[in-house]
Amino acid sequence: MKLLGIGSRINHIEYGIGVVTNVTSKHYWVTFIENGLETIDLDSEFETIEAIEDDVDTVSFYEVERSLKSLLRKWSDVSEVITIADKWKGGKLILQPADANLKSSELPIDKFFHKITMVRDRLRVMEQKINSSNLEEQEKIDLQQYITRSYGSLTSFNVLFKLKSQQFVGQRSK
Repeated sequence: MKLLGIGSRINHIEYGIGVVTNVTSKHYWVTFIENGLETIDLDSEFETIEAIEDDVDTVSFYEVERSLKSLLRKWSDVSEVITIADKWKGGKLILQPADANLKSSELPIDKFFHKITMVRDRLRVMEQKINSSNLEEQEKIDLQQYITRSYGSLTSFNVLFKLKSQQFVGQRSK
């Protein structure tokens, strides 16, 4: 099937006469005189009034952007948005020494939560780097166990997470 280039004119059974304004791997974007912008499948039924022959790059900016975001999430420090549970928003963490003569320390809980999630993100990056490394399989497994134990140590902070799916998970008992 030869693709129509941008600028081609068509007559669609449902939408009428229009001009192809973009081409993706699955659709034509067509601006129709009476119906405005519509996307139609490449194999839709329509009459070609005038075909513009052009080498068409069928990868849309959307598809490129989606692929790029996926790669960046997988291989960089870019992290998903992690939300603190509503009951903790605006709260503070107070560290009170046992000795009453010593001063306590306060930290906004949002800042503390951010630091906890950054630790998790760094552990995930380390995990990816270990898995993609040239280490022997047994060495990878050994290092992975340390990461799993670290996640386990951080489960105490799960109470801060809004979504259960974003909480720390340690080693599951068998």
